[in-house]
Amino acid sequence: MIVTVTLNAALDITYRVPRLRPAAEHRVAETAERPGGKGLNVARVLGALGHRAVVAGFAGGPVGAVLHELLGDSPGGGLVEDALTPIAGNSRRTLGVVDTGSGNTTQLNEAGPYVTPDEWDAFLGTYTGLLADASAVALCGSLPPGLAVGSYASLVRAAQAADVPVLLDTGGEPLRRGIAARPDLVKPNAEELAGLTGFTEPVRAAREARRRGARAVAASLGPDGMLVSTADGGWQAAPPERLRGNPTGAGDSAVAGLLSALVEGLPWPDRLARAVALSAATVLAPAAGEFDQEAYEALLPRVAVTERVVG
Repeated sequence: MIVTVTLNAALDITYRVPRLRPAAEHRVAETAERPGGKGLNVARVLGALGHRAVVAGFAGGPVGAVLHELLGDSPGGGLVEDALTPIAGNSRRTLGVVDTGSGNTTQLNEAGPYVTPDEWDAFLGTYTGLLADASAVALCGSLPPGLAVGSYASLVRAAQAADVPVLLDTGGEPLRRGIAARPDLVKPNAEELAGLTGFTEPVRAAREARRRGARAVAASLGPDGMLVSTADGGWQAAPPERLRGNPTGAGDSAVAGLLSALVEGLPWPDRLARAVALSAATVLAPAAGEFDQEAYEALLPRVAVTERVVG
């Protein structure tokens, strides 16, 4: 099984409007609610791919109750399991407003509930127990109030002690602290990678991220695809065509592609192709945590992977 950790889970709400105008009243054409937060999106995509995924993290209050309910209805034939730790605070919501005319999305994210030391200790007990049967771990998203900035670094070290490959997907200071714990893979976007390293050129930035501790780097480049830098080489891939739609959750689908291909023992170029195809197919889906299956199957054989010198 693959464990996905979402310390700041959310209820993702997506509105679709014909045109988004500031300071104006809008009639919402379509509404969707999904269990969200990066790791929950990853788990739902893994389940749709046929992999067993266990969701760990926190959920509480009325919004948390909705999260538990929606997780029970996730795609994948029951392959997504709920191991979220209860907390007293109310889980956060995120709101994505999709302008269907332009294809652009405006995202509003709440900060999240305060997590107490006792709640963190309860989560650690669950997490440590899950590591015993895990084939891989994904640590995803922002930290809620109350958690130390080095929390992800602690979880990376716990996974390593259990000999479980660990992927870290976060930003800012939690990424800086976490990368020093030497995760097997980090998956920043271009902005996060630049913030970490000070370099805007992706190859140079990925090389610097590895120097700082990451064993491998998979850098999301938005519509330009993804760059991978490892000790064994580097590769880059992009979708065969530019796609218009909702990019929310595209990076999470890429994480699911990387992890599923890892546990299947596929080589890096195949992992990268799957990640890019899933990410592109997610842009075409109506909500985060989903991908267009037909588009994914059509895109996958058309993703060209090019070897890069990453040094």
